[in-house]
Amino acid sequence: MKNIEQLNDDPPLRAVRAFEAFARHGSVTAAARELDITPSAVSHQLQLLESFVQTPLTLREGRSLVLTDEGRDYYRSISAVFSVLRSATSVVRSRATMRQVTISLIPLFGIGWFIPRLQRFLTQNVDVDVNVLYAHHRNYLSDAADLSIRFGAGNWSGYEATRLLSGAVVPMCSPAWLAKHGPLDTPEALANVPLIHDEDRNTWVTWMQQAGVRQFTRASGPLFEDGQLTLSAAQSGLGVALLRAPLVRRELDSGELVQLFDAELDDGRDYYLCRRAGAELPDGALRLAEWILRASRAENS
Repeated sequence: MKNIEQLNDDPPLRAVRAFEAFARHGSVTAAARELDITPSAVSHQLQLLESFVQTPLTLREGRSLVLTDEGRDYYRSISAVFSVLRSATSVVRSRATMRQVTISLIPLFGIGWFIPRLQRFLTQNVDVDVNVLYAHHRNYLSDAADLSIRFGAGNWSGYEATRLLSGAVVPMCSPAWLAKHGPLDTPEALANVPLIHDEDRNTWVTWMQQAGVRQFTRASGPLFEDGQLTLSAAQSGLGVALLRAPLVRRELDSGELVQLFDAELDDGRDYYLCRRAGAELPDGALRLAEWILRASRAENS
């Protein structure tokens, strides 16, 4: 009864490891050197495994130990398993040497500024893995990232915030829309054309008042939840949108968007690089933060 129970158990793994090393090297001495044990310990493990499987896996020919037919069959069966094990272990170890950093950001900032520049950082920091998450801009307290790019006044409790880019907006539209509805020579002309809104319709009201447009108290038109949706609406020809030039520079340079006037609205909200106050950043996160700051300063200079 005891032998039946023993056959149902897993094999002694140290003995299997010793057998695999012996069969691969064809030498007890070489196996012992790899496993950092004595040759007699290897021989003991081989005997233990043979006792477990209840069949000879090795036999002695002169002064050498060789595999039996059963030993060769067993080695062929387990060698693939050890190959998978070594490969999986190598992957885990290589990941352990990588420096992981997680950054959360608003979609428009990610698509318009961060992602187009990210390759430069990765090329210079090949040992850093960057994980990018959406920032929950309506509830920043839920952010668990190492770093976050936030839009606001820079006063988030429990965080250190460094200003990156201006949040000022200017009116923009697609060339096709302008060809259909233009020319628009003065800000007053915008009072009678379709307008696109980003989160709040009052932004257009404030821009109009600041630009000297009189008797403009209510702005109609589609309202979108964030800047990325607003940008897509402007590109699609839905109307004129108030957009942030640093985040749509690619669209302006390519001619996908046209800036109508230089008059900008700055409501005091900008883009900030944020980190938890008093917390020490991991090496990868620290390097990414420094790179972001350098890139933004270079463009602002």
